[in-house]
Amino acid sequence: MITYQTDGVKLPSIKKRENNAWIKAVAAQYGKRVGDIAYIFCDDERILEVNREYLQHDYYTDIITFDYTEGDIISGDLFISLDTVRSNAEQFGQEYEREFYRVIIHGILHLCGINDKGPGERELMEAAENRALALLDGNR
Repeated sequence: MITYQTDGVKLPSIKKRENNAWIKAVAAQYGKRVGDIAYIFCDDERILEVNREYLQHDYYTDIITFDYTEGDIISGDLFISLDTVRSNAEQFGQEYEREFYRVIIHGILHLCGINDKGPGERELMEAAENRALALLDGNR
């Protein structure tokens, strides 16, 4: 089950049925099925608190993914800072909605086993994000 929650922000406009089908389709491309996924939309201050408390990182970020995946069933809590999504969209010259969906699928790709911290991994993640966004575009 995929849920959408907020912590101190207004819930973004999401077509949940369409979004859930897209997430499941992307996961299936990696041989995974969707278990319990919770999106928690928040602001920069809340994501900074989560980053400090659980990861001992003292910086803002767009998403923090807590991975509870077992076998081929992906599950996790995904904290998304809408503030950082907005500032990243501006910084990278992207539409807000495009950056929003990129971050939504970024967390799912992490749950599917794609990393972005090691040498060459960022490029692999970006390619996977772009493939997933193309799938979303094809379904609209």
